[in-house]
Amino acid sequence: MIVALVCGGGVGAGLLLIVRGLYPPRPSLAQALAQLRRLPEAAPVLVPEADGGFAARLGRPAADALTRAGAGWLLPGTVRRDLAVLGRSPERHLAEKVTLALVGLLFVPAVASLLLLGGAHLPVVVPLWASLVFAVAGFVLPDLGIHADAGRRRRDFRHALSSFLDLVVVALAGGGGVETALGDAAGVGAGWAFAYLRRALDQARLARETPWAALGRLGNELGVGELSELAASVSLAGTEGSKVRASLAAKAASLRTHELAEAETADQAATERMSLPVVLLFAGFLVFLGYPAVEKVLTGLG
Repeated sequence: MIVALVCGGGVGAGLLLIVRGLYPPRPSLAQALAQLRRLPEAAPVLVPEADGGFAARLGRPAADALTRAGAGWLLPGTVRRDLAVLGRSPERHLAEKVTLALVGLLFVPAVASLLLLGGAHLPVVVPLWASLVFAVAGFVLPDLGIHADAGRRRRDFRHALSSFLDLVVVALAGGGGVETALGDAAGVGAGWAFAYLRRALDQARLARETPWAALGRLGNELGVGELSELAASVSLAGTEGSKVRASLAAKAASLRTHELAEAETADQAATERMSLPVVLLFAGFLVFLGYPAVEKVLTGLG
């Protein structure tokens, strides 16, 4: 009964996705008018890479079908922001998730078939539920890895941002303007973080917009609030002529202090994790020392 319900639900969901892909819903009149009146948005600073490995190429047809069927909710906004930070396209990530889900779905039946050839007999319910669990795990686990990688990348960007602020302060102290100081500071540094900063400033120059607007947009795309705060502070200097050199120096110092505190916290956590193997090793040593005495006592009692 359970197998029939699961198979029926899967067939119904597949038919629904096929119908949604062949006949997508038409937009309403209000949505069409809003699309015509919408102003063009600024080009994003982060440009993801569309190509991927074998897993992405294998799952791309299924991912494209899901995208056309309106299954974009499978990738939440937080995952999309993390993908933008890592330079990966949502389509590639969805294709990899679909491939891993299919591998998890087919792994358990393959193992069950090998066991059946070896003479072992398993109930049908066990491989079925195990396949569903492995498929869900294969679809969800990549998001966890993406979140961890994006967190490390944001931490590296904050470290580079403190150096960028120091360079901006030096350029401002030399008598340069705000836009000149930002361009010179971004041109001096190396690495992917400074490459993003240079790309944002180049796009601002080509689009004839203020550099702090591009930096603020980059901060929103990366999810780094410190860069958005920097853009707000620099905009005051560019529009109202306020002195921001001292505030930028203080922000750079606060960023370094925050990074140092995070590094100390990570070191303490690693030290605490190392205490467990030491305790286990000490417990094993005590068992090794006490076993002969306990064995003699038990033998004497016997």
